[in-house]
Formats: sequence, C-alpha cells, structure tokens
Amino acid sequence: MAAQATYEFKAEIKQLLEILVHSLYTEHEIFLRELVSNASDALDKLRIEAADKDTGDDAPLEIRVQTDKDKKTLTVADNGIGMTETELVENIGTIAHSGSASFLKALKEAGGNNADGIIGRFGVGFYSVYMVADSVRILSRSHREGSAPVEWTSDGQGSYAIRELAGDEAAAVPRGTHIEVHLKDEFVTEFTDPEELKRVVHKHSNFIGFPILVNGERANTVPALWREPKFQITKEQYKEFYSFLTYDKEEPMDVLHTSVDAPVQFSSLCFIPQKSKDFMGFDHEDWGLDLYVRRVLIQRQNKNLIPQYLMFVRGVVDTEDLPLNISRETLQDNLLIRKISTTLTKQLLGQLTKMAEDKDKYAKFWREHSRVFKAGYMDFANRETFAGLLRFNSSACDDAEGLVSLEEYISRAKPDQKKIYFAFGPSREALKLNPHLEIFRKKGVEVLYLFEPIDEFVMDALHTHKDFELVPAEVAKPEDLDKLPDVEAAPEEAAAPAPEKDAMTALLVRVKAVLGDAVADVRASSRLTGSPCCLVNPDGHTTSSMDKIMRAMNHDNSVPKKVLELNPTHALVRNLVDLNKADANDAFVEQAARQLFESALLLEGYLPDPHALVGRVQELLTKSSGWYAKSK
Repeated sequence: MAAQATYEFKAEIKQLLEILVHSLYTEHEIFLRELVSNASDALDKLRIEAADKDTGDDAPLEIRVQTDKDKKTLTVADNGIGMTETELVENIGTIAHSGSASFLKALKEAGGNNADGIIGRFGVGFYSVYMVADSVRILSRSHREGSAPVEWTSDGQGSYAIRELAGDEAAAVPRGTHIEVHLKDEFVTEFTDPEELKRVVHKHSNFIGFPILVNGERANTVPALWREPKFQITKEQYKEFYSFLTYDKEEPMDVLHTSVDAPVQFSSLCFIPQKSKDFMGFDHEDWGLDLYVRRVLIQRQNKNLIPQYLMFVRGVVDTEDLPLNISRETLQDNLLIRKISTTLTKQLLGQLTKMAEDKDKYAKFWREHSRVFKAGYMDFANRETFAGLLRFNSSACDDAEGLVSLEEYISRAKPDQKKIYFAFGPSREALKLNPHLEIFRKKGVEVLYLFEPIDEFVMDALHTHKDFELVPAEVAKPEDLDKLPDVEAAPEEAAAPAPEKDAMTALLVRVKAVLGDAVADVRASSRLTGSPCCLVNPDGHTTSSMDKIMRAMNHDNSVPKKVLELNPTHALVRNLVDLNKADANDAFVEQAARQLFESALLLEGYLPDPHALVGRVQELLTKSSGWYAKSK
C-alpha cells in the first residue's frame, strides 16, 4: 500500500465550506442533483474524448446510484473520464475550480464544438454533499493509459486525505469515479430509500442524457424530447412525455415543439391540455413552464417564461447559456428570460392561430381556455394577433354555442359600416329582450354578444380592430344606423302616426316632473321599435355593465342617474300622450311613468327594491282585468 499524504484545503476552506453547506442551497436533496450532474459531465467528457481515441472499454456509459442502509451509505458512480491525483487536488481540493470549465476552455482552444451536454460551470456543486454527509470517500481512475486509481477522503471540516492505490486495491477500481457518501444519522432513512431517490432523480435529473440506475433499476425513463428533431418524434411519444409532465392521462389538444437560435438560444416543448385546470380560480397559482439548463431542472413552474393569460400551457424550456447563481437554483439576470418569453409567446399565439383554421378544434379550445386567455387584452405587443384569436357569440349565430371572430364580423358588415357593435348580457335570451338592440335587428346589423365581465375590458382595451371601431350597442348613435335600410318590419302598432310634437313634449315634461332627480332627463327615443322605453347613460359612452363593474369595485350601491327615453311610436306611450293631453293631472300617467322607469331599472339590473313595482303591477292588473272581463 502506498504511503498516505495529508493536504490542507486551499483558501479558508473550513469557513467557505460552512457557507456552501448551510447557506448556498435551499433543499437537502439538491446534493444528488449535483453529484449526478458531475457524473453526467464525466461521461460527456469521455464521449468527446472517445471520438478521437479508443478508451479500451465498450461498456455502456451510465450513472449508478446504490444505497446501503446498514452501512448508512449512498454511492454515486460513473464510468466516465475519471481523475488522476493531480486532477482530484485541482477539482475537488480547490474550491470553485471547475474541471468542466477547464475542459470546455481546452476544447474551445482545440477547435472542438461538441460539448453541449457539459453541465458544471462553478466547481462548487460537489460540496453540497456535506449537507447530508459525515464524510465522503472518492475512488477514481482516469481514462488515460497507465493512470493509477486514487482515493480521496474528507469529513469536510478543513482537510482531506488523498492516496494512490496499488495492487489488489487498484485492480478493484474501474475507470470512472465512485463517490461514497457516509450519511448523517438524520438523513439515512430518507436517502437510502430507493423510491425517494427515484423521485429526486425524476424531479431534477430525469432528462440527463445517460441512464441513471438506482439500485440497478433505471430511474430516468423519459427522454428529453425537446432536444430531438420533431420529424423523428411520434404522437405516442409526445403523449407519453405530456403524461409524465402533467399526470394527465388524456392526450394534449395541441403541441408546440420548437428550437430557437436567436435572439436567445433555447428549446421548448409546450402542450395545450384538453381540459382547463383553472376551476373557479382554485388552481390560479398552479401554472408556469419548467425551466431547465442543459437538461437539469432549475425551476419548476417558472412564471416569467409565459404571460399569465397563457397559463393553461404546460411544458418545458431548456437553454444553454442562462446565467444562474452559484447554486444553480435561481437566476442572476432576467433579461434572457424576458427574451425567451417574448419569443415563446409569439410562437404560442402563432400555434393558436394555426389551430383556429380548424373551427371545431378551436371552438373546443375556446370553451375550455377562453376565460384565462381573454386576460391577454393587456398584451399590447401582440394586440393584433390576440384580437384575431378572440371569439364571441353573436346575433348572427343560431344558438349560444356559435362563435364568431372579429374577421368574420367584418366580412358580414354592411356597406360603409365602420363599427363593430357589441352588447353585454347574462345570456343570449336576455340580450334578445334588450331594448337597445331593437334598432340593430331592424337594420339587420350584427351585434356581438358578451357574457362575461372581462369581455367589457377586452373591448375597451382593443378599442379598434383593423379599420373598425369597437362600439357598445347601448351607446351607438341612432343617426349612424338610420341611413341603413330596414330589413325587419316594425311592430304593427309602430305603424301608427307619432303623437303631435307639442303633446309629446308635454308628456316628457310631465314624466320628468314625476321622476324628479331620479333621472338625468326624459326624451323621445329614435332607437326603440318594440319597447316603450329604455335607459341611456347621459355621458353617451359608458355602458350600464361597465358602470356596474366600476361601482362594485368602489362599493357604490347607489342607483345612477340616467336618461329615460320614451318610444313615441309605442301604443302605451301614445296612450299616455292622449291621457296627459286630456288631463295634465291624471294619476294614471304618474303611475305609468313610475312603472316604466322601474321596469327599465329592473332590466338594467339597478332596481334596489322591487316591492313598489310589484304592488303597482298588481294594482294595474286588477283594474285592467275588470275591463278585460267586461269586454268578453
């Protein structure tokens, strides 16, 4: 046996190790990721070396993790490039000396360019083992011909021992590196459990390019598909990867597999699930793409890689040159992340645009994910693409399941029509009863139906699309529609002549006096055909639905003052004109004025107390039923 020499660690190693072990890493399990990553680097280095020379060993390159609970040990071994005594001193005995960094530098100087798999950069990952280890023993044999195996041991307290092996000891050491971790008592149960080790491998190192065997059983069975050419990957492989990533047994609705070289180099594999996970907002934080650097997981569900309105997307992003902190757990600079996000967002929107060519498939996507996707109205950089992906029900649809794009609306617009009209309501049936839409039906102008509060914000943010202005039907100017020919006949009673101007004006004055400060004004309407009245916002642009949203946000429960418009051609209004003309103090006119106003409030969703309205309806029914009975 050769004589054993003892060396002191270089620098203030004891204090430095204390920092590395207790402050650098957030999870104890990270040590296994670091050891596996180092083993992967050793195998990659041998693979690169083997391209130029024969290593004399045809054994498959692999990483072996072995446990022994009785001995309280965990072993990570590889049959890679191995290290000489000098290299052990440089790479393990010198903190922050990265053998991988030196290897890459030498390879670059030699003109090599096949080192994409090399992971290590800082030369400190190995020391994370002392978070869980009482002591560590390394056996390593370099691939270089004639190299003797060496043993390295340390308890991480300030010194290490290293010796060259000979004889039977040397014969028992194969090429590569064998790291034996003597676990602290509190970690023995956790890190000698094969299932726990497999979980850690799955989480952090599943996509390492070499087999990782835990007690002889392969732990990384799913390949890093994003690094493979798309034309070589089958639909079944995508589904297998998607199931591994999301635990969803259904196949994804769509797949985006891309590799980008500029403005930043990255590969990604993204999936659109069949079903939304955003159920009532309960999973609102469960989103983001998994970020990998050189196939090693850096961050689960990184929320900076895609905007929140694409939170339904599941997938991974892998990049080569992302700047990380020394522990490889957090990012040093988000500039590259922002560049990746910008590029990836455009690609995802492009994929959705392509999906939209299949109306049935896109309709399924819209039903599942539109509630989340609509939040993209704040993405001004992709405004046009986002607008093109919006879908709405409309008056041109046969039922509530129909969907219309802004482009389809424009294609059906009337000649010289430069506005896209929309209306908000709780349902299609409710919108059919909306008095503001009567003039649109009369003119045959399509109206988009908005059913969710966020739709108002979408339209307000877009404001225009192509050369068309987005206008709420509620605030549309009747004169803009009057020039269009009628396509629907007016109700029979509307064919009767309108009341005399003076008599109509007198009724308007009487109704305003009855309602007082409850209304901003009372005027004749040119927008109504079948309803006797409606309420209009006095500012001419705020819709009742947006007004209610803003009031709710400000906890304002008051009833807003609006303009009451009366339809001069409606039979009820004509009768009121006649009654008021005959008797300016007729009580029925006052009763009808209040009833019309409260009915309009009810339709708008503003009526705070329906008791008076109900009582008035019952009184009117009692009186009218007597007349009706006599007429029979």
